[in-house]
Amino acid sequence: MKLRAGSLAGTQAVGRAVADVLRPGDVVLLTGDLGAGKTALAQSIAAGLGVTEPVVSPTFTIVREYEGRIPLVHVDVYRLDHPNDAPDLALDELLDEGRVVLVEWGERISASLPADRLEVVLEAGPSDDARDLTVDPLGGTWVPRRAGLEAALRAAPDVGELP
Repeated sequence: MKLRAGSLAGTQAVGRAVADVLRPGDVVLLTGDLGAGKTALAQSIAAGLGVTEPVVSPTFTIVREYEGRIPLVHVDVYRLDHPNDAPDLALDELLDEGRVVLVEWGERISASLPADRLEVVLEAGPSDDARDLTVDPLGGTWVPRRAGLEAALRAAPDVGELP
């Protein structure tokens, strides 16, 4: 599904809509250029999951964990030297513990992640705060949730569907 968030508030509304359909064990990949809004989207997903502490980019620590109605693991692989370093993150263990795993720069280690996941690509939109997003649910667990995800995204304020 292709969307345009017309403002930061719209991008945040997308994050909350995504959070509404996430379940323990889900993996969410966020991709896009520097400044595309990955961390802002991650923060709004975390807020939607009930995380109350500040969510910051985990670029230097790579992995941060947060408590919410569903525990969240926020991973940023921007600083990994090579995709072969992904096993060092112990992602298998993180995935087995009933948390949502959110990976910024996820395209760098996508081969190390489950094929069953939600991928979100963010790009700069036509104005400073606007973002174009492609939300792609992949795998069998998303089949029954796809319609609910799309409905939640369509209902998000300051968000429109793109052709």
